[in-house]
Amino acid sequence: MLDNLIRFKYTLVQCAALLLFVVLLPACDKSVKPTQVDRPAFNSDSAYAYVEKQLAFGPRVPNSKAHMDCAVWLIQELRRHGAVVELQKGTMPDYSGRVQQVINIIGHFRPAATLNSQLSTIILCAHYDTRAWCDEEPIYEDRFYNVPGANDGASGVAVLLEVARQFAADSARLKQPVDIVFFDYEDQGTPRTYTGVQREDTWCLGSQMFAQQYLSAENNTAYHFGVLLDMVGAPDAVFPRELYSTQYAQNYQELIWRIAHTLGYGRYFVDKASYPITDDHYYLNKAGIPCVDIIHYDSHNSSGFASWWHTRQDDIHNVDKTTLQAVGEVILATVQR
Repeated sequence: MLDNLIRFKYTLVQCAALLLFVVLLPACDKSVKPTQVDRPAFNSDSAYAYVEKQLAFGPRVPNSKAHMDCAVWLIQELRRHGAVVELQKGTMPDYSGRVQQVINIIGHFRPAATLNSQLSTIILCAHYDTRAWCDEEPIYEDRFYNVPGANDGASGVAVLLEVARQFAADSARLKQPVDIVFFDYEDQGTPRTYTGVQREDTWCLGSQMFAQQYLSAENNTAYHFGVLLDMVGAPDAVFPRELYSTQYAQNYQELIWRIAHTLGYGRYFVDKASYPITDDHYYLNKAGIPCVDIIHYDSHNSSGFASWWHTRQDDIHNVDKTTLQAVGEVILATVQR
């Protein structure tokens, strides 16, 4: 049950790998040479406004009006910034076994010079739904409220919308094809109040569906690598090296952290390992797409996340422009390289 609540999956092999990684990490970092990176243009005021806009819809719980209104707005924004938008639709069983409609939103950005080329594509992703239950609230009655989702959901989407806006402002920033994907139904895993049969894989339904369709497609996109943004707006956020990212996409993880340190954001992108987290990137990695998770991990809390994670306090007060700026610059610099 704990596995479903905090989305951690432990095995003896993974824990051993984590301990080995922690031991070797300092030695590896000493041999890393600095990377020359031009500081990219990113507007944290714009990203913050994107967070506020999502919150104005209300909690983006699947099957709600707020969720649909937000989805329509995301489609319009991606198109406004020059993307060709694809809606990936399907159904997935939820935590109780009920079949749910899932809609992933994909914005395809293609530099004019590469339209007829075979260059592989970078995938940048975040989830746009918010959790239907505040099941980390200490008072039982409060657990049935919807999570506002300022940090857990809106922050990652906001950074990627601002990245898309920068693509539109200066097409030279786009060196190769990029897909910006907003996953649906990420945050509706088994609630703490549920007393029925516990099912596996109840989180990240949108990325599970994406991975399934990717593997079954005859002419699927050739993805180079991916980056997932989840909870990337908290004040003084800490992004350690998540272990699934290290296991499946270590070279890309190393590149991103090296770029972050070169840009002066080492206090966010710390050289520490965290436990494996079952997030959207996990299913992309299992499908053969190397994907790095940039996710805030707070070792001071038993959940591993912020004290206001999955509570009514996940609101605009827990989103910081400085953090958005750091993450946005790192993502743009990574894409431009």
